[in-house]
Amino acid sequence: MANESRNPDLSRLELHGVPGGAEAFELAAKFCYGTNFEITPNNVAKLHCIAEYLEMTEQYKECNLIARTETYLDEIVSQSVEKSLEVLCACDGLHPMAEDVGLLDRCMDAIANNVSKEKLVSGLVHLECDSRSEKTHCQYWWVEELSVLNIELYKRVITVMRRKGVRSDTIIQSIVHYAQNTLKDSQKQQPWDFGVVVGDKQRVMVEALVGLLATEKITSVPLYFLFGILRMAVEVDAGHSCKQELERRIGFQLELASLDDLLIPSLQTSDSVFDVDTVHRILVNFLKRIDEEDSEESSQCSYESQGLKSISHSSVLKVGRLIDGYLAEIAPDPYLKLPKFMALIELLPEYVRVIDDGIYRAIDIYLKAHPSMTESECKKLCKLIDCQKLSQEASNHAAQNDRLPLQMIVRVLYYEQIQLKSTISGNDCEASFSQRMVNSSSVVYTALSPRDNYASLRRENRELKLEISRMRVRLSELEKEHAFMKLGMGDNSSAEHSRAFFTSISKGISKIAIFGPTHGKHWKSTRKSQGSDGKSWRRQRQSVSQKY
Repeated sequence: MANESRNPDLSRLELHGVPGGAEAFELAAKFCYGTNFEITPNNVAKLHCIAEYLEMTEQYKECNLIARTETYLDEIVSQSVEKSLEVLCACDGLHPMAEDVGLLDRCMDAIANNVSKEKLVSGLVHLECDSRSEKTHCQYWWVEELSVLNIELYKRVITVMRRKGVRSDTIIQSIVHYAQNTLKDSQKQQPWDFGVVVGDKQRVMVEALVGLLATEKITSVPLYFLFGILRMAVEVDAGHSCKQELERRIGFQLELASLDDLLIPSLQTSDSVFDVDTVHRILVNFLKRIDEEDSEESSQCSYESQGLKSISHSSVLKVGRLIDGYLAEIAPDPYLKLPKFMALIELLPEYVRVIDDGIYRAIDIYLKAHPSMTESECKKLCKLIDCQKLSQEASNHAAQNDRLPLQMIVRVLYYEQIQLKSTISGNDCEASFSQRMVNSSSVVYTALSPRDNYASLRRENRELKLEISRMRVRLSELEKEHAFMKLGMGDNSSAEHSRAFFTSISKGISKIAIFGPTHGKHWKSTRKSQGSDGKSWRRQRQSVSQKY
């Protein structure tokens, strides 16, 4: 630059875009003048970039600075995950020179290669740790070290690790740990405390992490992590595709979720306390999984009842109980709109519930929390309850519930009388089962394709399993009734027994209720109250038996 300058009195040169700034240039100057200094993982990136910038190649001197840094990178840095991470972090501020000279790719390849080697070498160690139930003490240290990278570098490292053949479970473990470390500070803040810059940064991180999960198997990511990052995605208002991917993954393993997982706070103003729309979409994905499995199995003509990865009937029933519990939790919310509440109830098909006690409890809580509902709205909501699927305790409560429409109470009492007559005749279970068998056998099977025929068989199989579950519940109730009747017959009080029973029905019609407000035995809206409600029902049963 001095030779090319036309100024004979040149005393100052300006170097623009020097990678590493004055500090890097000073190290290069010391090297030129023979001043000794140590090359370390913290300064080798600056040295390598400034050497490339100043063209310090072997053309001008043997063992020049480029060659020195190349040797250090090959012999020291590339052999260690820890040192490669230090160099990668030191590249921050050296762009685009670090990218142009291939320093970033070189460090990422070194990390992936060393991780693969460490996985192979430590395999026996992990087996030994697992056998001693000390797996938590054998975690890979580099999983935590990767948390120091910014999100862009971390994404590239994970991509290289996948390309190098690092196992999926190791990558997922790293992603979970990275998210927990980088997002933990924002989890302590309230959503309204986020500034524009902080909110944008968190949103970019959440969307990037979910994008990394998109290539993993649907059930390989822990469910607790999916719910945690979904809450964060809702808080930072992540993109639609990001939340859609999380909802899809959660929906495909919803049977493993707990009630606390579903209680996602809503950030919309003038809306319900909990994010009901998100839970609705998760449930849609769960039902979609059932339909896809039915379609896939029927197309393959696999006539086994359940595949290795298919949803079992117990899992379906578990989801039904989970949603019923969720409905009871959100029902006391005064801002919860009736259409949203009803849409969530109507979404689940009939075969996911053995009895409708859960729906009845949730609707009863909703009616209590929304006393301003019109009569037509109450009727519309109560039509979602199948009175034939209520247990004896729930029927007793419903028959004397002042909040229910009169038509609902009449239906409950009507089905109670039918069940009483069937019990006396001793043909309740047999008649119910026979009637359903007649109804199913009355369907005229035309020339169906193997796929449609198999789908029909799957539906019938579900209905039969559901009927068996109902019969077990009803059998348990019949055994209790039989014990009460035997006790009454032993006391020569059969006539009094019948009169007391029909008297209680008459009182139910006239709404003279044991479960009325004066006795304070209403169903509560929290899970803690479920036990007290059960006690109320049991005390009611005891009082009725004493009348017998």
